[in-house]
Amino acid sequence: MDYRLDDIDRRILFELMRDARNTSAPTIAEQVNVSPGTIRNRISQLEANGIIRGYTVGVDFERADGHLTNLYVCNAPVSERKSLARDACAVPGVVNVRELMTGRRNLHVLAVGEDTEALRRITRALSELGIEIEDETLVEAETDSPYGSFGPDEAVPTTEATDFISLAGDANVVDVTVQEGAPIVDRTLEAAVREGVLDDDSLVIAIERGDRVLTPHGTTEIRPDDIVTVLSRSGDTDGVLEAFVDGETVANEG
Repeated sequence: MDYRLDDIDRRILFELMRDARNTSAPTIAEQVNVSPGTIRNRISQLEANGIIRGYTVGVDFERADGHLTNLYVCNAPVSERKSLARDACAVPGVVNVRELMTGRRNLHVLAVGEDTEALRRITRALSELGIEIEDETLVEAETDSPYGSFGPDEAVPTTEATDFISLAGDANVVDVTVQEGAPIVDRTLEAAVREGVLDDDSLVIAIERGDRVLTPHGTTEIRPDDIVTVLSRSGDTDGVLEAFVDGETVANEG
């Protein structure tokens, strides 16, 4: 895929998976140390790239209306699996269909019915589609949790790059959130290079500011909380970071 996740994206996904309904952009922004506009912009990008596919509500159908939830473990020919999954989704009562990368038991269908007769109707409808039902069982409970690897470490790093990628030779690309007391703050890119704050071998190629992505020019001023993407031709990542982080904070952490 073209879109590359960084730590900010992963934290957003973690928080939304944990509780999308009660998690706001300002709440995530406070934890990740960026602006709410940046969070909203990232969410829009994640949605546009198909990484966030939607927001669902977990419902206890038994408590809601005394309904039964049934899991059908099915077999479908590999060549027809996707089309059969789409057809199964259209069966009244079906609430989820999962395709598995395996030869058998490769289609899991979750359905809800008001009673056992309703579930039998769903069983017949699935069979008429050509789906072989190998096993079925009533679901007692289901528990979701966010993906731990996307969650926070003991402390969210605020003086390091949020993402890093190596290129051919010694070059690399680094994303960094600009800190309040960083040497480059309130300087134009042109002035930063002229005054030696930014190395000649470093090129700012993108700036994310709130809900906007800016194309940098020599006259562009860098502001606190900007998320800056920098190409370092020399590969001197530490030297690049010095321009964008608060030197006093780094000294205290050291």
